[in-house]
Amino acid sequence: MEKNKNERLILITNPGSSSRKYALYKGTELLCSLHFEFEGKGIVCTLKKADGSAKKIKADFKSLSSCVANLEEILTAEGYLGGVSKLDAILARTAAPGEYFSQDHLVDEACLKELEIAKKKAPLHIPVVAGEIEHFVSSFKGTPIITISDSGFHNSRPELMKYYAFDTEVADKYDIKRWGFHGLSVGSIVHYMESQEILPQKLIVCHVGSGSSVTAVFEGNSHDTTMGYTPLEGVMMSTRTGSMDVAAALAIKRNLKIRSDEALEKYLNKKCGLLGVSGVSDDMREILKLRDEGDKKGTFAHALYVYKLQAAIGQMAASLGGVDAIVFTATIGERSDEIRRVVTQKLAYLGFALDAEKNVDEMHERHTNIAAEGSKPVWVIRTDEFEEMIRRAGEILDRHD
Repeated sequence: MEKNKNERLILITNPGSSSRKYALYKGTELLCSLHFEFEGKGIVCTLKKADGSAKKIKADFKSLSSCVANLEEILTAEGYLGGVSKLDAILARTAAPGEYFSQDHLVDEACLKELEIAKKKAPLHIPVVAGEIEHFVSSFKGTPIITISDSGFHNSRPELMKYYAFDTEVADKYDIKRWGFHGLSVGSIVHYMESQEILPQKLIVCHVGSGSSVTAVFEGNSHDTTMGYTPLEGVMMSTRTGSMDVAAALAIKRNLKIRSDEALEKYLNKKCGLLGVSGVSDDMREILKLRDEGDKKGTFAHALYVYKLQAAIGQMAASLGGVDAIVFTATIGERSDEIRRVVTQKLAYLGFALDAEKNVDEMHERHTNIAAEGSKPVWVIRTDEFEEMIRRAGEILDRHD
């Protein structure tokens, strides 16, 4: 008997380089989420229930790669799995370059082979999620596993926005294009705005978190975005450089005596951005504190970060031929009134101004317009990548059933 789609038990994995995130859904209803991260010398799991309450679970393993192997035991101990409970699907957020992973896929032998190929293309981003998927394949035999593309939302962009300025035949042959990422976040924003009937024709979405990107949306579809072949391209981020001259990157490699291309890529992704410029921290809260204390490097890191965002917003406005509204989302975009304030200061030429009383640190509603009277809308909207993954997976599971 086919299970009602609202009864489907779905596990989501969204692994990062320094943490592991999971969520368990029944249909579209969140049951719980788990966040594993280092605390001191060990790993701690924070379990959040649907009612917002949270508890910490001390893990007796030492590496993040061990989280997935202990996940079923934790969920069973907490009463979410076991007995008659059986997973109906497992979803894995996948950020990988290439045409294949710009689509969602049921994991099969062909998909596993593509993951092996992707590991070589993106050695920093793919091995972690590939390891999670391989564990689920062996531990949850018969359960559909679906890779949900983080670049899929950007497939609607005009071809012009997908290419770099080199031989297009080479680009097509070797899959070297601007795939774009944060598509799940931007897709979540667009679908939420559609549901609230507040989606304009020309929209700019600023996903500002540990990783950051700025996306131009035209009539609900991705039109242009700052990230490219990998999530390294675009604006300055917490530990990533953002866009830079390849020759400058090679100069870094020579002068710092970095021995391999992979090591250089790791340096540009892990040791730069706010961390590299400030020399101290990749946390915007710490950077703002340094700025307020008069620290020169912290002040410069903050100013450079803001400038890069403002420039990218201008770029996306030019790509759209104008803009009707702007959205701030993700960790910094949703929580930092100061970043929203300073970024918007130079956007008057696009018709944007903030109301200081509305631009408060923590927003209690899913969406809030913080624009001043007479300004175009400036929205702060809480993104929900898991919700978007559930929506996307539903279409595949309906066909699979």
